[in-house]
Amino acid sequence: MAGPRRIVCLTEEPTEVLYAIGEQDRIVGISGFTVRPPAARREKPKVSAFTSAKIDAILALEPDLAIGFSDIQADIAQALIRAGVEVWISNHRSVEGIVDYIRRLGGLVGAAAAADALATRAEAHLAAVRRAGERLPYRPRVYFEEWDDPPITGIRWVAELIRIAGGEDVFPERAMEPLARARILADPGEVVARAPDLIVGSWCGKRFRPAQVAARPGWSAIPAVAAGQVHEIKSPIILQPGPAALFDGLDALHRLIAAVAQTRRTDD
Repeated sequence: MAGPRRIVCLTEEPTEVLYAIGEQDRIVGISGFTVRPPAARREKPKVSAFTSAKIDAILALEPDLAIGFSDIQADIAQALIRAGVEVWISNHRSVEGIVDYIRRLGGLVGAAAAADALATRAEAHLAAVRRAGERLPYRPRVYFEEWDDPPITGIRWVAELIRIAGGEDVFPERAMEPLARARILADPGEVVARAPDLIVGSWCGKRFRPAQVAARPGWSAIPAVAAGQVHEIKSPIILQPGPAALFDGLDALHRLIAAVAQTRRTDD
């Protein structure tokens, strides 16, 4: 077996990719937030959250590589590096970056062909949904909320998926901000002013509550609220920058966007 043999996955996306390309036997530990694939939760010990990790438990697994994501896991990475563990922290934020991540991870474990096949399938799916989105009679304006208190929006790969699915993100200028704190809506009234036709919530780690969103001061004037177009997409399929977002997450967005577009055409 070439490449790292004992991998700890600090987030879900490397776990999902390694299972998808048949390299799951290399995984010795996973994030407690992992839900995809379901087999991973049954088979692998859970040794980390997103901002914290059981360092002693990870070291006991004798990993030769730990894989994480973003600056938020910098402290975990530092602790593992100081303990002598090799660490790869990716920071891909775009749809193109997710596809490239699949290929890079496959190459890292000596499974480049399988990873390329998965990435190629993802590219074909993205292209097919893009074509379907372009055929919609109207491009609905979409507000996507990844957290509610404070409201956070504009995560880049989701903004791109919204466009691919046939919609228009109402906060496109925030998509280039890599840090969540830069994407906080200081004034939720901005959403009212941008008048989305569709509101999609995906609150990481907790259930989205449409009625609570609709009841915010002034939000009854938003077209999406008035039309009852306030919906949830479960966070594991959209907020993880891995294959799930490119397949199930994108499909969920397209279904919601297409339904709003068709309703708008009927109303017109």
